[in-house]
Amino acid sequence: MRMRPTLSWTPTEDLPPGTTDLEPVVAALDAGGVLVLSGAGISTESGIPDYRGEGGSLSRHTPMTYQEFTTDAQARRRYWARSHLGLRTFRRARPNAGHLAVAAFGHHGLLSGVITQNVDGLHGAAGSDGVVELHGSLDRVVCLSCGAFSPRGDLARRLEKANPGFEPRAARINPDGDADLSDEQVGDFRVLPCTVCGGLLKPDVVFFGEAVPPRRVEHCRELVHQAASLLVLGSSLTVMSGLRFVRQAAQAGKPVLIVNQDPTRGDRHALTRVALPLGAALTAAAARLDVPVR
Repeated sequence: MRMRPTLSWTPTEDLPPGTTDLEPVVAALDAGGVLVLSGAGISTESGIPDYRGEGGSLSRHTPMTYQEFTTDAQARRRYWARSHLGLRTFRRARPNAGHLAVAAFGHHGLLSGVITQNVDGLHGAAGSDGVVELHGSLDRVVCLSCGAFSPRGDLARRLEKANPGFEPRAARINPDGDADLSDEQVGDFRVLPCTVCGGLLKPDVVFFGEAVPPRRVEHCRELVHQAASLLVLGSSLTVMSGLRFVRQAAQAGKPVLIVNQDPTRGDRHALTRVALPLGAALTAAAARLDVPVR
C-alpha cells in the first residue's frame, strides 16, 4: 500500500492562545534583520484558497503526489488538464495588502530575506526582491528525463493547440493551481512531451511526497542563520519543509513570530502568534513603523 505524505496536523498538546497584539511583530521589524517565511494563507486575499484554513482545499481535494504523477499516466492526464485550466485563474491573481506590505518592509531595509512556500509568484509581483521559492514556481516546466527547463507559457500555448475546445468550468481552484474537474470534464485531454527529448514534463514545483532540492534547503538554512528573527506569515507549518526552519531559528535562540489565524505546528517554538487577517495585520504594522505601502 502506497503511503501518502502528511497533509494534516491536529494539536496534541496545549498551545498558547493566539493574540491580537502586534507589538512584538512591530518591534522585530523595527530592529531589522527579519526573515519572512510565508505560506498559502498570505495569498487567500488574492483569491487563491489555502490548504488548511476554514474552507481550505484539503477538506475536499487531495493534492497530486510525486509518486502518482510519475507512475500513473491517467493521473498525469488529470493533473495537466486541471492545472492547465487553473493556471488561467492564477495568472489573474494580483498581490494583496499582505504581499505589498512584505515588499515595503524589504524596500525599507527591515528584512534579511523572504522565503515562500507558495508557487503563485505573488511576492515577486508585489515587488519583493530575491524571493526564495521553496516549493518552486508554476511559471516554469521541467523535463524529468533530460532536465530541460522551459516557460510555462510556452507549454500552455502548445496545450491549447493540442486540445481545441477545452473550456470546462471549474468548481474551484486550489493553492497548487489545480482546478477541481470531474473525470468526465477531463475527458481525453492530450498531454504533451518535452520538445527536447520527448520525456515527461512536470511543473517546476515540489509535489507532496517530493523532496525540496538540497541546495535550496541549505540556502534557506543559511538565511535563517543570518537572520535576527523569523516571521512566519500564513502557514500552518504542517509539513517539515517549512517547520524545520522554525525549529532551527528557535534552537539558535532567534525570536520566532507567527501571524496566522489558526494554531500552527510551530506555535510552541514561537514568541507569539498573532491571530489576525494578514493583510490588515501587516498594513497596521507598516503604519506603526511609518512604512508606506503602495
